[in-house]
Amino acid sequence: MKLQQYLNLWCSMTFLGLLQTLSVHSLTTTTPRTVEAPLPDLYEASILELQHGLDAGQFTSVDLIKAYFARIEEVNIQGPGLRAVIEMNPSALEQAAALDAERAVIGKRSLLHGIPILLKDNIATVAPEGMNTTAGSFALLGSVVPEDAGVVKRLRKAGAIILGKANLSEFAEFRGNLPSGWSGRGGQTSNAYFPHADPCGSSSGSGVATSIGLTTVALGTETDGSITCPTGNNNLAGVKPSVGLTSRAGVIPISEHQDTVGPMCRSLTDAAIVLSLIAGPDPNDNFTSAQPLPVPDYTLALNPNTLSKARIGVPRKVFLDSGSGFGANETLGAIGEAFEEALGVLRELGAEVVDPADLPDAEEIAQSGNETVVLDTDFKIQINAWLEGLVSIPSGVRSLADLIAFDNANPALEEPVNFTSQSEFIASEATTGFTDAYFQSLAFDHELGRTRGIDAVLEMFNLDALVLPAMGLTTVPAAIAGYPIVTVPLGFFPPNTPVVPGSAGPETVYPAPGVPFGLSFLGTAFSEFELIGFGYAYEQRTKTRLGRRAFEGAIPKTQLGDVVGK
Repeated sequence: MKLQQYLNLWCSMTFLGLLQTLSVHSLTTTTPRTVEAPLPDLYEASILELQHGLDAGQFTSVDLIKAYFARIEEVNIQGPGLRAVIEMNPSALEQAAALDAERAVIGKRSLLHGIPILLKDNIATVAPEGMNTTAGSFALLGSVVPEDAGVVKRLRKAGAIILGKANLSEFAEFRGNLPSGWSGRGGQTSNAYFPHADPCGSSSGSGVATSIGLTTVALGTETDGSITCPTGNNNLAGVKPSVGLTSRAGVIPISEHQDTVGPMCRSLTDAAIVLSLIAGPDPNDNFTSAQPLPVPDYTLALNPNTLSKARIGVPRKVFLDSGSGFGANETLGAIGEAFEEALGVLRELGAEVVDPADLPDAEEIAQSGNETVVLDTDFKIQINAWLEGLVSIPSGVRSLADLIAFDNANPALEEPVNFTSQSEFIASEATTGFTDAYFQSLAFDHELGRTRGIDAVLEMFNLDALVLPAMGLTTVPAAIAGYPIVTVPLGFFPPNTPVVPGSAGPETVYPAPGVPFGLSFLGTAFSEFELIGFGYAYEQRTKTRLGRRAFEGAIPKTQLGDVVGK
């Protein structure tokens, strides 16, 4: 059985016996390294740059893993203590060596061949590999999942290397009064652009690690804001896909109606590459059967002229007026100013900006409590099924009620400073299943987010997409509709920004000087291709990410040159 698991893990490589006889040393003798070209800077290195270096023999995937591991060691617990990574993959070097050998013998499988990728710690990986899947909680430490998550199977098939697991807001920020980016196992994740700044949750570790090159790319998950917000707060490009585009099988759930898995990267080019390989139907997630086929090659959307003649709407009402704080709140006014400048860039790129283009039900969306009804009900049912489906779990936790009891019995492990209540867990446990009120709330969410929300405003003004800053209520309509969001860097808080204690918890601050914020493009179901094109055109014109780096102490010093040939 163990042998079969091992073979499955390596995707039943045709020449496995031959490849295992090839060492990294022999690889260097058959494929001489090219030393003339400069090695990529891992702070910004793209998938394409790394593939070029791997193909040219400048370095190997083993070198990449060693360099990333060293960079994580520098800043994760030591130095600034960013706590972006919960654990590193003990099998990564072995996997890298096999993929290096495969590259030498039969070539690469895809653009992700030999490329390290970090996973949020709610995305399952098989136990023989040596990592946990815990959602950041000690309650799930040592638990054994039955198989890899659906997206992980696709990554392995593409030849990617799982570098490790990223920290997160515990249970994807669904327990209750927890700081954004805090988990029992991982501690408090901190933004790399200002000491102790809020990274935003719940894919906080994925965002921070990618922002400074602790990994090439990362995966996050979103129920409502958990890819979009940390993408914006960490100067990244990210895609929150339509529900049903990427598989949620093997992902610790909140709600099957809103959960989705997407890439968090330093560029939309990298995000398009990753999304093209993880999207697609999965028999273990029936929501994926609704997506249009074939799955697009999202890299074909990367056209700098995409905004020419596009119609982009600005839903100001509720989302940009005094209710959201932009402009009305002095400390957040920089976001409003940068957003107005961004609209000018869209116009320069040929877009017709329809402003305002308000959602007809904007106030209802802001005030509705239906999302809470749906999430509370779904979570109890789906987390119980997840826990029951584990092969084993040392803590003995097999239900939401058990989780609540475990947390109460282990406050030193599971409760941060100033913790008051597991309010969401308790509210979810109190639900009684699929009641009439649940189905009414779900239907009303779809009506608010889709037919009287995003779809209504797109049709009313003949729009191709909507655009908003990537924070506040921006994520709610797309969350309840199950629709996509593409986010790119918009700007940074200016040097004179007052440092404010963060709502994420006593250990964080927000806003603060130099902390990034993002710009989001929203559209209808499965409009990722168009949204990536719009975001790419804006990203390429502005190159905002390159305008500022992390604070000095948070920038790892190890580069490929420190490990190649050593």
